[in-house]
Amino acid sequence: MGKGIGNRIFAHVNDALNNPTSSDKLDRIRAIREQGYNVQHIILRHGLTEKEAFEVEAAVIDLLGIDELTNLVAGHESGERGRMNARDIIAQYNAQPITIDEPTILIIVNRLFRYGMSAEELYEITRGNWVVGPRRNEAKYACTVYRGIVREVYRIHGWFPVDARNPEQVIQDPGSRTSAKSFQVDLLKYDLGCDPYSYLLD
Repeated sequence: MGKGIGNRIFAHVNDALNNPTSSDKLDRIRAIREQGYNVQHIILRHGLTEKEAFEVEAAVIDLLGIDELTNLVAGHESGERGRMNARDIIAQYNAQPITIDEPTILIIVNRLFRYGMSAEELYEITRGNWVVGPRRNEAKYACTVYRGIVREVYRIHGWFPVDARNPEQVIQDPGSRTSAKSFQVDLLKYDLGCDPYSYLLD
């Protein structure tokens, strides 16, 4: 799946026939040929600008799913403008500023979050493991935050130590002679009485 001009649409079949290099894409083409079939070439849109072609490419990859394709990467800007449910769209464009009055820890999950996560998956990326010092015990609540938007709110039930994912997760605590270790947190989902996706950190 991809955009192209001229005879680009035939390039992968030609590579599969004439180039011994192995890749998921070329190996799939060879397997189709070995079974006695020909590769079908389907043009979804034509006569587009490059910007329009990127948009179509990204939308189709989002629809089919990257795991179902031999593409190595997702579509152009699919992270922020790609496939989302209505809840994610509303959060992105209509989140309201939030005021936090209770002792709360903000858990930033920018590297782990993906759209369409289940409640269980969101809980797992929120609970740990994190490098935190003793002030963690002052917090009553934990907010899962992705790109400045509160995605979920939990009541903290307790903390317990775990092994760091990597050595960089063990850092020196400025207020102590000992290192701040990696912790996980036991969380209980907190009922705000409204959708946490409605809130944007000011």
